[in-house]
Amino acid sequence: MTLTLNIPDPVLRRLQSLCTDVPRAVLEGFAVESYRTGTLSCAEIGDLLGHTSSWDTQAFLAEHHAWPAPTLEEVTSDIASLHNTRVP
Repeated sequence: MTLTLNIPDPVLRRLQSLCTDVPRAVLEGFAVESYRTGTLSCAEIGDLLGHTSSWDTQAFLAEHHAWPAPTLEEVTSDIASLHNTRVP
């Protein structure tokens, strides 16, 4: 699929001053946010970005500090673990 975005010229100039490949930067930004929100999996991010290994995808996500948002169950479990490991 090909996607066309209309970016106002002042915004485009600003983006071009920050990076040499604006379409790739937009795609990577979408990928990072999609992973953080749980919309796309790590494997899907790898496919989207054309990575040849899961290591490349994991390195990309780590470089962008992209971690999936924790679920309520994960937070509850972490809190319970902290309460159980507290030193009196």
